Amino acid sequence: MSGDYHGSRLTQDERRAKTWRALWRFHFSRRIRPNATVLDLGAGYGDFINSVTAAKRIAIDTWPGLADHVAPGVETIIGPVSDLSAVADGSVDFAFASNLFEHLTQDELIAVLAQLRNKLRPTGQLSILQPNYRYAYREYWDDYTHRTAYSHISLVDLLRAEGWVVIDVAPRFLPLTIKSRLPTWDWLIGLYLRLPFKPMGKQMLVSARAS
Repeated sequence: MSGDYHGSRLTQDERRAKTWRALWRFHFSRRIRPNATVLDLGAGYGDFINSVTAAKRIAIDTWPGLADHVAPGVETIIGPVSDLSAVADGSVDFAFASNLFEHLTQDELIAVLAQLRNKLRPTGQLSILQPNYRYAYREYWDDYTHRTAYSHISLVDLLRAEGWVVIDVAPRFLPLTIKSRLPTWDWLIGLYLRLPFKPMGKQMLVSARAS
């Protein structure tokens, strides 16, 4: 990413860490086994991977500051997600990308998907959390590093075209950003995740496995 992205657009915020701890408690802990190997793509401040309980946790990001923010025991790889050579083939149970793929070109995303196919175990899966352009089109290009736009329809179609089997699609999984006055209380996030209709839901969650 160009410039000081972490000093301007993606500043450190304790509310983000609190949100991820709640998301782990109410959602991801039910989908990731304690003996799993988890790979966090574009890990940023490590808020997701730090909240995870798993046998092995791996975080990758181009930002050198990642190493200063991950919890003890998290393996850190400083480099682009387009190069997963440091991750052993057939070793990953759960790969996760949060607000990442909209920062890549479509060709770069396809290259990442091709590498992930080799890194995942046969039962492994990829979960993608990112803005859903269908619902976030007004704000989508406010982030100057966004390069491609996907909706829950186009992202699913791309995954299927690249040979992935889509397991689950939540078009309105979360609000777009924590940069608001909305509280990040655990119980409130848990309640929001259980709602049949998500008000202000502009981020999608798509899960898939390699066929």
